[in-house]
Amino acid sequence: MDLQELKKRLLDCIDKRSDEIAELGRRIYDNPETGYKEFKTANMVADKFRQLGVNFAQLEDIPGLKMTIDTGREGPGLAVLGELDAIVCREHPHSDRKTGAVHACGHNAQIAAMIGTAMAILDSEAADKLSGKIHFIAVPAEEYIEIAYRMELRKNKIIKYLGGKPELLYRGWFDDVDLCIKIHSGGKKKMSPGYKTQNGCIVKRIRYIGRAAHAGGSPHSGINALYAANIGLMAINSIRETFKESDYIRVHPIITKGGDVVNVIPSDVRIETYIRGKTIQAIEEANRKVDRALVGGAIALGAQVEIEDIPGYFPCYNDTNLQRLARKVMVELSNEDEVEKIGEYHGTGSTDMGDLSTLMPVLEAMVGGVKGGHSQDYEITDPHNLYIMGTKLLACLTAELLYDDAAKAKEIVRNYVPLFKSKEEYFKYVDGLFRKRIYNEGDIFK
Repeated sequence: MDLQELKKRLLDCIDKRSDEIAELGRRIYDNPETGYKEFKTANMVADKFRQLGVNFAQLEDIPGLKMTIDTGREGPGLAVLGELDAIVCREHPHSDRKTGAVHACGHNAQIAAMIGTAMAILDSEAADKLSGKIHFIAVPAEEYIEIAYRMELRKNKIIKYLGGKPELLYRGWFDDVDLCIKIHSGGKKKMSPGYKTQNGCIVKRIRYIGRAAHAGGSPHSGINALYAANIGLMAINSIRETFKESDYIRVHPIITKGGDVVNVIPSDVRIETYIRGKTIQAIEEANRKVDRALVGGAIALGAQVEIEDIPGYFPCYNDTNLQRLARKVMVELSNEDEVEKIGEYHGTGSTDMGDLSTLMPVLEAMVGGVKGGHSQDYEITDPHNLYIMGTKLLACLTAELLYDDAAKAKEIVRNYVPLFKSKEEYFKYVDGLFRKRIYNEGDIFK
């Protein structure tokens, strides 16, 4: 059987399962859960694996599953990924009334396409014509939200890292993986090879510490932490023009606590923010400037400021050779006019695919069929393209990579130059990003 015949068999199997694949996508959409809480979603994936009659590993302390198809022939380990989590957007009409969670980023389609690809590989017996191992990994906590909750998990030693892929990398789930592929909803056309690069980020938690006093009777006795925070935020806004456009810096803080009661001078004010940028160097430089601005707000009011840095995600690099091969498959599945070209497109969002890209070739391809994103306007407009064409892309790309003794996958892995030589080197750098320090007026005026 040649490659074209194999891909046709995969496509026929997907068509036969199309209703089942789409229904799984809809069920997950109707049951959104945020990061490290996706146990119901993980159990849906487990049920599908059981129906397929395959062995799989499932974590107990956090959500996460891994199923492997071993072809029995030497070759790279290819991971087909899907993300389990949703975001929080209470304004969305389909958000969970209690938690505010909603799949307004298309992760439900990722899981459906990942399971659909596994179905197609098994139903078609495609593994008999491929080499290497195919790993299907359902990953928790891609969206970097609910930081306080995740830091509590870290404090209790349930997790070490706040992002799902770094956590699974730490747990050894990617030790036998050489390259990764996944889809993401979005794009202006039916399919796209995805961004060339995407922003990475550092995550910050800031606490301004003042002195409580009666807001009406003795404000002169207090130190207003909210005013200090406001000056710090204004200082950040005042340095935005110093960020170079080519670095794609994004700083977007929110106040998570502004005080306790209105008639007491606020003494404890909390802020969270990301510092995003195209390169590690740009992020670190912007982070220093933001720290300086935050400290300035504290000094102006005589307050203290506690600044905590938490590793976010590395800048993401989609492997060019994977993009070229994916685009070839996209054109075969659709046509030239409905597939975006490969370009030097940069995305200003962040993903933990970036962390994997520091160690191995990765691809996050885009599949159309939605409008909006991370907002109340998010809507699935073409479920067939999103669920079924996304599945067909992953299945056919898997065949392309692992057919003919996995020649194409081997070449891509061989030509890739990782940022880090090992995961140990990667974790050494990441662990150095955890830091907390307190600045007082006396630290500056000595």
